[in-house]
Amino acid sequence: RTRPPSLQKNLRPPPAHPRTTARTASVRYGRDATARRDGYGCKAASARTRPPAAAKEMADPWSWYTEIPVVSRLYLSASFLTTAACALDLVSPFSLYYDHSLIWNKGQLWRLVTNFFFFGLFSLDFLFHMYFLVRYCRLLEEGEFRGRTLDFVVMLAFGAGCMLAMAPLLSVHFLGSSLAFMMVYVWGRRNDAVRMSFLGLFPFTAPYLPWVLLAFSVLLGNPATTDLVGIAVGHAYYYLEYVYPRVAEIRGFRVTRVLAVPESVR
Repeated sequence: RTRPPSLQKNLRPPPAHPRTTARTASVRYGRDATARRDGYGCKAASARTRPPAAAKEMADPWSWYTEIPVVSRLYLSASFLTTAACALDLVSPFSLYYDHSLIWNKGQLWRLVTNFFFFGLFSLDFLFHMYFLVRYCRLLEEGEFRGRTLDFVVMLAFGAGCMLAMAPLLSVHFLGSSLAFMMVYVWGRRNDAVRMSFLGLFPFTAPYLPWVLLAFSVLLGNPATTDLVGIAVGHAYYYLEYVYPRVAEIRGFRVTRVLAVPESVR
């Protein structure tokens, strides 16, 4: 029997609740509907919703390693291999530390370099320094020194030379941590607007990062002298590279950049 149009309109069922609709869709269409709902409703998407490139990068450490710039990759490799050799008793740390008397009197010139590659045996402190070494060395080489590899090498050479000159006066024998703190300091000063937080406890801006790391390193039982050397040398480099050229240009000095790489070398 045919009902009047007004009666058919009144007999229509009420619209389904949104939750009921989503639940029905997930049952009807399987995991795809659930994945779409989770992608919008959860704080982070599940593993099956990640892009294939991101999943491949997380599953392939070799790709991550090869994407590190050349100078940062060489420094990371030398530091890790040196620590591994000491952990396996293939090399003694006593043959690596900086001692100016052994260098000049007995000709052990390798100590000028090897003391920058040893960060202690495998421990929490070693992982702490490796993480910040790789992160901020890479950020500098890919950001501030992008396309200027020679300038980046000059920065490392300047820092290493200053630290080697200061080490006998302060009785510091391993300078790898100092060089890492120098890079953290330079990166922080060049990115002064970046906001950060330490372990999610308190926020701060990037220039305060070396001081926060210094406090954390002291809490781990490390002496503050080694890291303070890196901060001091980093400040010296920052002044000569970024502050002095402006002062020299204003006052009309002939030499405006002390650490500039000659054009003939480039």
